[in-house]
Amino acid sequence: MESETYIANLEKQLNDFDAHVRAKALTELKTLAEQGHISHTPPRDVVNMHCHTFFSFNAYGYSPSGLAWLAWRQGFRVIGIVDFDVLDGVEEFLTACEELGVRGTAGLETRVFIPQFATREINSPGEPGIAYHMGIGFTSSRVPAEASDVLAHMGGIVRQRNLDIIRRVNAYLAPVTIDYERDVLPLTPAGNPTERHIVVAYVRAAERNTPDPAAFWSERLNIPIDQVRDMMGDPAHFQNTIRAKLMKQGGVGYVPPTREAFPTVPEVHQLILACGALPCAAWLDGLSAGEQAIDELLQLLIEQGVVALNIVPDRNWNISDPELRRVKVQKLWEIVQLAQELALPLNVGTEMNAFGQKLVDDFDVPEMQPLWQAFLDGAHFVWGHTMLQRALGLGYQSDWAHRHLPDRRARNDFYTQVGYLTPPGKPGLERLRRIGVTTPEQLLAKLRNKQG
Repeated sequence: MESETYIANLEKQLNDFDAHVRAKALTELKTLAEQGHISHTPPRDVVNMHCHTFFSFNAYGYSPSGLAWLAWRQGFRVIGIVDFDVLDGVEEFLTACEELGVRGTAGLETRVFIPQFATREINSPGEPGIAYHMGIGFTSSRVPAEASDVLAHMGGIVRQRNLDIIRRVNAYLAPVTIDYERDVLPLTPAGNPTERHIVVAYVRAAERNTPDPAAFWSERLNIPIDQVRDMMGDPAHFQNTIRAKLMKQGGVGYVPPTREAFPTVPEVHQLILACGALPCAAWLDGLSAGEQAIDELLQLLIEQGVVALNIVPDRNWNISDPELRRVKVQKLWEIVQLAQELALPLNVGTEMNAFGQKLVDDFDVPEMQPLWQAFLDGAHFVWGHTMLQRALGLGYQSDWAHRHLPDRRARNDFYTQVGYLTPPGKPGLERLRRIGVTTPEQLLAKLRNKQG
């Protein structure tokens, strides 16, 4: 029963679209682990706080439960999920982490329009005024009534954009066409497809409806057929090429952004704050016009409620060109320094929403070592907030936190310490609940003395 094949099948079931199948597989795997039949790496000082799940797009097919299990098996100190425009995975992920004794956090990513930067490109390449933006530290998939319209509006924007892309690409690729309801939605567990799902649908449609898919794609992508055949042997590269040629700027399916097509920062913050979560800016690489004015941008976003900053480090040092690498590493170090000056804890990770992205960052490379502690502190900050909010409703945005810790830097330090001192999983929640509502100083003292 405990064969490697049986365990591998259970691990595969963790990523099934059926939530009941996932839950049953996790229970069986946990039992096998408790019986000593499954080994894992003890927690080590690596974190990935930005992992997309299959509720938006995960390049490796991971569900929230699958990512929690990955973190347990590979010994991530903290792991965080992030999905585009939905909170569908939050409850499943946090529950799975609690069952496994994994430190887990949950977030949401979207795109916003920033009118003050309307003429400057920020972190969405080629799209002035448009920015990727996040909320982190969510503790439930449920959204309060006062913010449900915001989430519904975000979902409606995504759906309409997908339909516009399909309409344009269908016209170009005919007779190879797809239907949104029939061909795209079944590729997702909860009806939240991305461009990458649409690409998969087109690849499958060409396989069904053309005698020679390679010849078809060669003509439509204007790429020599021998190159297409080679790419088709690497599905990830092939799909990325189709997406770049057809759906990105300059492609027939590209939908130019308009300010009306995106919510504003205050609108998205309304949703994040209603859920007791943390508004989080996102940084790309410091090279765009908007990010060259990063002080101005972050000050504006802080005034609008931002309390943290997300970075994807790997794309800022893992670069073959030595000069570009030097420039981007310098920018990376500079943004970490600025974030510390502005009291913005850091949320870092690899995304996992494109093929080839790592399961976890290389924290021991020379470019990352000077930043390691700031990244580790940021992960524990988000997790400390998550645990106190989930256990007692005393998260970063609570009235209790604002009353006792009005200074943002002091509040950051408190939740970071909670993150380091609280045991993972159910024991941590139970311990916080035993301590109960008290002062920040007393809570930390009890955690240090293992009381409560």
